[in-house]
Amino acid sequence: MSPSPQPSPRLSSRFSPRVLWAGLRALLVLTLVTGVLYPLAITGVAQAFFPDRANGSVVTADGRDVGSELIGQTWNGPDGAPDPHWFQPRPSNSGYDTGATGSGQLAAGDPTLVETVRQAREDVAAFNGVPVADVPPDAVTGSGSAIDPHISPAYADLQVARVAERNGLPRGTVQELVDAHTEGRDLGVLGGERVNVLLLNLALRDLLDG
Repeated sequence: MSPSPQPSPRLSSRFSPRVLWAGLRALLVLTLVTGVLYPLAITGVAQAFFPDRANGSVVTADGRDVGSELIGQTWNGPDGAPDPHWFQPRPSNSGYDTGATGSGQLAAGDPTLVETVRQAREDVAAFNGVPVADVPPDAVTGSGSAIDPHISPAYADLQVARVAERNGLPRGTVQELVDAHTEGRDLGVLGGERVNVLLLNLALRDLLDG
């Protein structure tokens, strides 16, 4: 004969203030530690050792904020078209709107993307007066975040002749600006060399004003 099943222990239906108070204390302690003390500690360390980065890496000029080193922006003229006097950034799927970051989510072989890139290569080539074959990939494709503030040195070099001519500057002088603002790889091995468009254009403006 099989053994008879043992009766399950009956759960107490009695209300337990001790259990409730223990749970409430745990909630209060965790809220204090993770919701107040930890954020204050991280904020304090950031402000003490990395104040510029902690506050958004804001760039100022003439006593006012003009942008951030971390967020790209457009350099257009009054008509809304790219201004040939300035170095231009890479395309942005969101128009560099920080509230709508992200790529276009189109596959590499999508006909719409292929046609967009083809047309963009022709536009960039015509805008800078160079052959289509000389246009680098980042000149016609956006970053995954859509707010990348950098371009490749190749794209910056491509724009030197146009920027120099439009501003009446020697090409060598403008090239020196690009070289001076070319950042190396992170830790010497991560990523690629890059140029911050905002910092480069501010340096160009200072040169023109000087």
